Amino acid sequence: MFFYVSKIFWFFIQPLNLSIFLLLAGLVAAALRRKRLTIATMAAAFLILGSATWTSLGQSLLEPLEDRISRPDPAPEKVDGIVVLGGGLEGAINLVRGGYELNAAGDRFIETAVLARRYPQARVVVSGGSGSLLLEGEGDAATALRLLTALGVDQSRLVLENESRNTYENALFSKRMVSPDPGQTWLLVTSAFHMPRSMALFRKAGFDVVPWPVDYRTTGRESLFFGDNAIDSLQATTLAIREWIGLFAYWISGRIETPFPE
Repeated sequence: MFFYVSKIFWFFIQPLNLSIFLLLAGLVAAALRRKRLTIATMAAAFLILGSATWTSLGQSLLEPLEDRISRPDPAPEKVDGIVVLGGGLEGAINLVRGGYELNAAGDRFIETAVLARRYPQARVVVSGGSGSLLLEGEGDAATALRLLTALGVDQSRLVLENESRNTYENALFSKRMVSPDPGQTWLLVTSAFHMPRSMALFRKAGFDVVPWPVDYRTTGRESLFFGDNAIDSLQATTLAIREWIGLFAYWISGRIETPFPE
């Protein structure tokens, strides 16, 4: 139920969709000659869309998430396993084309291949099915088999978890599949902005992992100013709002211990 509610809620609340719904509400209000309501809804739509596309609001919201948890320094000398979370592959395209098309979060899998070479004895867990509610797509774990073996990772090292639909299930299903022993060192690879929520969920599941954030979207020196790329700004704002809402929702539901994990 949580999965479906979260998907439906996010459809309505993400900045672009919310702006469209507000504009539609404004048109209805105008047709009904409700002047104040028309002005309010139109102004709200403009404020949301303008802030999301014309400013660096998204980057400013992403920066504290990305800076919250960093890689260990020095890196571990011995690693027993690597867990990479899905989300970096174009499932719908790969289902049809049969390749391994990457999206903006594809750094997760490139870094995993690098780590697999650096730690040749480590098992590699790819956790991620299809998280889409309507669009049919190939699970990231299925696609990753083709991608990682093409990048030189031996198939015998791969553990493919292809059922999880969100980060909560990533943590539960990954632990169930590998049954990590106490004292083992497992790296968790995911996008930097997604790392606080991921680490909290893995801790809650009793899977002790070491963070290995990738896919940074900010420089760490952002300030609120007019952006030079509206599409990038909108994407950053959408990602940031989704992640902050996700943290709050998981905390309220008791799936993580704190709304801003360290």
